Amino acid sequence: VQLQASGGGLVQAGGSLRLSCAASIGTIGTSAVGWFRRAPGLEREFVAAITSDSSTTFYADSVKGRFTISRDNARGTAYLQMNSLKPEDTAVYFCAAKKGSGYNFYIRDSDYGDWGQGTLVTVSS
Repeated sequence: VQLQASGGGLVQAGGSLRLSCAASIGTIGTSAVGWFRRAPGLEREFVAAITSDSSTTFYADSVKGRFTISRDNARGTAYLQMNSLKPEDTAVYFCAAKKGSGYNFYIRDSDYGDWGQGTLVTVSS
């Protein structure tokens, strides 16, 4: 599966953005999807994950209550709604998919086999 992340941009603190992750080749319909981010000078970190059927979602503590992961399998797209953004949310955001995941979700980047190219989110104070 080839993924394409989009929706990043520049936003003021307290604002919102919605990121999208679409499969340009293949489908994410039977894949668990995760969002990760890499801030300048830091390692890539887990943000949120969702099972293939949307039955379960999981979030990093740093974004819980502010971010929402969702998906529309009919459109072959996953989303990350980001509200109450903070300057520390500034990072390149990546989506990832793991085929044949059943009803599981994954929080380690090494669990995912397919990645998008990343979209930059900049939150100004």
